[in-house]
Amino acid sequence: MIRPIFTELALFVAPFVGYALYLLATKTALMTMESWPPKTLATLAICALILMIGSFIVLSHFAGSPPGSTYEPAHVDDRGQFGPGQVR
Repeated sequence: MIRPIFTELALFVAPFVGYALYLLATKTALMTMESWPPKTLATLAICALILMIGSFIVLSHFAGSPPGSTYEPAHVDDRGQFGPGQVR
């Protein structure tokens, strides 16, 4: 569960890191308020949200089990052996 959270967090932070790298490449002061105007921050936040929403759609479409499959929950068989849950 932690990997999808880090994936979404990385996608959200990516536009801000890209802009910071742009500021470094153009030798602009990175830590001043003039380098991060509200309009630019809003644009970066919108881009970050679009990346996150797009990744949610892609992950929901391509991840998981195939349509029509059934889930068999974890169980203990007659010999006392644990059988893990699986999708068939």
